[in-house]
Amino acid sequence: MTSTQRATLGTTEAMQGLPPAPGRSGEPAMTVFLDFEASSLGRRGFPIEIAWVFETGEGESHLIRPAADWTEWAASAEAVHGIRRALLEHEGKPVDEVARRAVEVLTGHRLYASAPSWDGQWLSRLLRAGGLPRHALRLRSTDEAQAEAADEAMGTAGIPPEQRRRLRDEILAEARLAAQAVPPAHRAAEDARRELALWLDVRRRAREAAARLSRRK
Repeated sequence: MTSTQRATLGTTEAMQGLPPAPGRSGEPAMTVFLDFEASSLGRRGFPIEIAWVFETGEGESHLIRPAADWTEWAASAEAVHGIRRALLEHEGKPVDEVARRAVEVLTGHRLYASAPSWDGQWLSRLLRAGGLPRHALRLRSTDEAQAEAADEAMGTAGIPPEQRRRLRDEILAEARLAAQAVPPAHRAAEDARRELALWLDVRRRAREAAARLSRRK
């Protein structure tokens, strides 16, 4: 797959008119994982790539053409993500287009990021540059999503709260250790899907633990 194909994964379908996003018009909200790549970690760094993936596996990835006043660029950051500024200029989508698409698709859903302080900064900068309220979308930590997935799976099975907390901590530790075998790719789509895979693994482990306990009753 070329860099262009990776960067535009899902974008063509997205711009051709998908059905209304779940979470709006009374439809159920879903868990969504977001990730950004940025031009630098400096004060004036800006988002250059955004991706999101729903719990169903559907997602989008967009390169972002820098706004006119987005100038801070770190060679050290480029060495990590491998995205050249020239690629953004030629193949990136306009800031306002990407911002509107994010709000259109993600409003009403539960949004998570592995580094919500950094990713929240990039999201805020994207929204403001696109002429939208910077708090139109809010991120929470993927740690919370994983804990909630484990609690829900065991709570549904009737596991008592005290036992549930102990098992949850064990499951989270095991799943996070296993996830370290797949290091971050430092591309937005791949890293968002990595977080989805970890969340699904936590949920699977919690359901299996709950089933084992239920059989012992």
